[in-house]
Parts: sequence; C-alpha cells; structure tokens
Amino acid sequence: MSIGVLLMTFGTSVTSDGVEEYLRSVYGREPPADTVMEFKRRFDLVGRSPLIDTTLAQGIDLQDLLDSRHGAGEYLVDVGMLHSDPRIPDALGRLVAAGVERVIAIVLAPQYSPLIMGGYNRAIDAAAKDLGLTVPVHVAGAWHDVPGWIDSLAERVRETVVQVGQLPIVFTAHSLPKPVVERDPGYIDQLHETIRGVAARAGLRDDQWQFGYQSAGHSPEEWLTPDFKDLVPAIAEAGHTGVIFVPVQFVADHLETLYDIDIAGREEAEDVGLAFHRVPVPNASPAFAEALSQVVARES
Repeated sequence: MSIGVLLMTFGTSVTSDGVEEYLRSVYGREPPADTVMEFKRRFDLVGRSPLIDTTLAQGIDLQDLLDSRHGAGEYLVDVGMLHSDPRIPDALGRLVAAGVERVIAIVLAPQYSPLIMGGYNRAIDAAAKDLGLTVPVHVAGAWHDVPGWIDSLAERVRETVVQVGQLPIVFTAHSLPKPVVERDPGYIDQLHETIRGVAARAGLRDDQWQFGYQSAGHSPEEWLTPDFKDLVPAIAEAGHTGVIFVPVQFVADHLETLYDIDIAGREEAEDVGLAFHRVPVPNASPAFAEALSQVVARES
C-alpha cells in the first residue's frame, strides 16, 4: 500500500477579483473594508499570484522524483490549500480514496511551529472527523535545516552574488505579532538556524549580511522588528551601491515576494539610491523537489 504525501500551503487569491473570498477564509468572518481595498490594490499591481499553480507543479515534481527512486505506487502526492482551492480536506480525501495506508503532511514552510501554524492541524483534524478517516495522518515538523533546502537556497545566493557582485545581503522572513512569538520563541531560532546555514554554505562573511522582517499584518498589536525596509537607509549611508534581498521562509512566489519585496522593497531601495536585487525562491525546481524528498524520507 502507498504512503500519501500531502503538501500544504496557505493559499491565495489568484487576482484581485478573489480577494474578498480569500480574506473571508483567512479572517473567518467578513474582512475589514480597508484591508480588502489594500489587498486588491496590491494584487492589481502584481497582476496574478502564481502560488497555486506553482504548488501544484511542486507536487508533480515531487511525485516524479519519488516514483523514479521508489517505483510508481510507493508514494502518492497531493496538494491542499488552507484558504483557497484546492482545499486540504479534498486532497486528504483523494489520498485516502486512493488507498494510502498513512499520510505524511508537509507544510510548505521550512520553519514550523504548532502554535503559529496550528490552522493546518485543525484543518486536518476537521477533515478526518468529517470524512470518518481511520488512516493516520502525521504532520511533519520543521525542515528548516534539511540539507537539500539549505543547499537550494545557498546555490541561489551564490548565483546572484556572481551576477551582481558582493553587495550587502538582507535575509527576510514574515513578521509575526510579538505575543505569538513570545509563546513559541523556538520558531525564531529556526529562522536564524536557516540563515546561518545558508550563509555558511554560500560562503558569506558575517559582516556581509543582516536579517529583517517583512509583511507585517494589518492588526493593532506590536509586530516583530526590524522591518527589512528600515535597514535599507543605513546600507546606502555606508556607501554601498545596491542590496540583495533573500527570503528564507517562502518556497514559492506569491504576494509577499511579488509585492512586499519586488515592489515595496524595490521602492525603498531605489529611493535611497540602491540597486535592487532579490534572490529567486525555489518555486518548482529539481533542487526543491530534492529537499522535499529528504523531508519525506525523514518522516517515512
């Protein structure tokens, strides 16, 4: 019997037309009108989020790699989103209907916290109850230090440095409300472990990089700082001509890379005279499929 592999990510609206429905799922109620308006503006600037298409392609790549190594039928891969179609319960139902004996569920974010990412566990528990599942489902833990993940990101950093030169590097990750992080500080430790691993593998000097948060939410509580945009002026004042942004948490392009970095981050950099560069996220690539296969092997 096969082992099911469920790749899970947050989901997205594809264009501005779907923003209200998407945010309604995220908030669990009617979203604030000003938030809807701002997200629509950002989606209109980006044009289209490729997150869903990319995640489906990542699933196909992983399936092909596992088939080539273990033979067809040993593993069965499916993809589910938390807040948009295709949904996690539907993907889980397909795996069970196909006859898998157990399911390995992987959140497509290398750093993991059961508190911060509890929505995935709740979605699985609710689906298991609704579907009357007897098949065990195991949610994989953090894979922030899996060699394939560190290698894939470090290789992109090296390639970018070769292309644009030895510029200051700003590693970025999604900001979080301070009260949440105070309940699970280990999540931040994982971010720094990823960054140190990538920096070492890419051969970066300690004085060549720094870390900043991005994409703080639309809520009144205090969010983690420094924001990566706040680091940019000092880079320019130090006499540098450009900056390289390196997302260490995102594995596919979506609004947080295409708008928060590529548009807002670029504006901040260029406003102080810096050339803007951003290391590509893995998206659908052989290196990322290899990283996911290592997570599957660890959890199997």
